[in-house]
Amino acid sequence: MGNYPTGVAIVTGRTDDGELLALVVGTFASVSLDPPLVSFMPMKSSRTFQKLRNCKSLCISILGGEQQSEMLAVAQRWENKLDGIDWYPSPSGDPILRNAIAWVDTTIAEVVEAGDHWIVLCSVTDLQITNTVPPLLFFQGGYGNFAGLDSGSRMSNEILPAIHAAHSQSEQLRNLAESIGCEVAVYVAVSDDELATVFSALSADATREGGLASRVPLVPPIGDSYLFDKPVELQEKWIGKLRKPSDEIRELHQRRLKYMRDHGYLLNFLPEKDSNAYDQMNRATREYKKAVLTPLEERSIRETIGSTPVDYEPRDIVAGETYHVGSAVFPVRDPLGKYTMTLRLSQLPCGVSGATIQDWVKRARTVIDAIESSEETAE
Repeated sequence: MGNYPTGVAIVTGRTDDGELLALVVGTFASVSLDPPLVSFMPMKSSRTFQKLRNCKSLCISILGGEQQSEMLAVAQRWENKLDGIDWYPSPSGDPILRNAIAWVDTTIAEVVEAGDHWIVLCSVTDLQITNTVPPLLFFQGGYGNFAGLDSGSRMSNEILPAIHAAHSQSEQLRNLAESIGCEVAVYVAVSDDELATVFSALSADATREGGLASRVPLVPPIGDSYLFDKPVELQEKWIGKLRKPSDEIRELHQRRLKYMRDHGYLLNFLPEKDSNAYDQMNRATREYKKAVLTPLEERSIRETIGSTPVDYEPRDIVAGETYHVGSAVFPVRDPLGKYTMTLRLSQLPCGVSGATIQDWVKRARTVIDAIESSEETAE
């Protein structure tokens, strides 16, 4: 049954003494038009529903795809479930979550016993659509949102300026790849969840199979160069994609974001010379390119990327020491002056001195300056 998607809603009510109640349900449904009836099915063990059952009215907020954090906050609390969540009263006085797709004011008409759940039939007294966005869905044990099939065409239009900016410096990018002996790629964030390749150049020593795919999910460690100057809430959401990251992992990625802010680049290190540590990440990004991914497949890809055996600890480079650098990433400003673009050097020579790496960084920054200058000229 987990292969059948359901919408997500929050049922709210107010007790006689003024306590605000909220319950997450994935079983909300329309039942009848004449008379207007809807339903939801809470577990019998739900203490919240035991209180909701005695409320004079209930309001059901249908959640949008960007309201997962609010839903999880309500689901994970035992009391004061709406603290810190923006809401306003329905005509009946019950909370409506702001930015919900729609709300439905109801009164309980009948409660039917059904195994370990109740079937709650509710009479509709009022309703309204308030935010026409894709809904939040529950599917295969995970949450996500529904996107129309025209998202690909929208993406192409949105990243067109970045494509022009990168290709305006194609000769410099190719020269950078050849002079270092690596792959040079330029990525652009098409959303807060995905990067797309807009340019790639290979030296004689690099291979297409040795790099990331043309579409890459923004899952730590991928994404520092995009998230480093974004709001803390978005950074936390990004780290949270690892699913219950330990304090140690969370602190590592926070250090990386700070290092990117302070230095304007990040290096990632191989555990040993000529290591194949990136193989599983490269395979995972190729799997991500599939036209349709189930939530189960997407979670598996995220876990694979997050567990890559690469050393991601940020560190300063000492000129006289030797390093095995797996990749280097640099943020690049887009035509609007925002850091949505990334320059990535990968398949780099191993066992090089810190002075050589410092020279790579200097060369990369020269190309970045040229890309950003070409964008300003284009404006």
